[in-house]
Amino acid sequence: MKKYSILFALIALVVASLACQTVMGGGENDFEVPDVPNATVVPDDSGELPTVPPVTTDGDGNITVGGDSKFPVVSDAFNVITAPDVLTYQTKLSTDDVLKFYRDEFSRQGYEEDTSLAITFGKTFTLAFTGDASGKVVYVVGADAGDGSTYITVTLAQ
Repeated sequence: MKKYSILFALIALVVASLACQTVMGGGENDFEVPDVPNATVVPDDSGELPTVPPVTTDGDGNITVGGDSKFPVVSDAFNVITAPDVLTYQTKLSTDDVLKFYRDEFSRQGYEEDTSLAITFGKTFTLAFTGDASGKVVYVVGADAGDGSTYITVTLAQ
């Protein structure tokens, strides 16, 4: 009897899932496009979500999706978002490569790493660099995104 209860529960879940998909208008190629001015969707067979244009700002010009940053960015950066004193993006580079990149770039620009604030634990890390003209510290923080990439945030803070 227990075997039939489990089978019935599985069938009920499948039917409910199909019903929800039908009611909600679901389909394998349906997705929600972010509300970004000038966004264009170019359908393809890759199964990847559409992307927004490389440079877009909010009404006040404070947030840029893509575009330039005052901070150095690795060459394979994607999902780039910049704001005053903040840069965030994802990269497929290894943690060691990202650490080397920022240590090299900031030392070349005259910054000095504050090793007392450095933390590295697996694919998660924090680096701190002093020497900015503002007197603030540049922090570089990385965290595993879980999909083979790493989230990187670079910020200028007290």
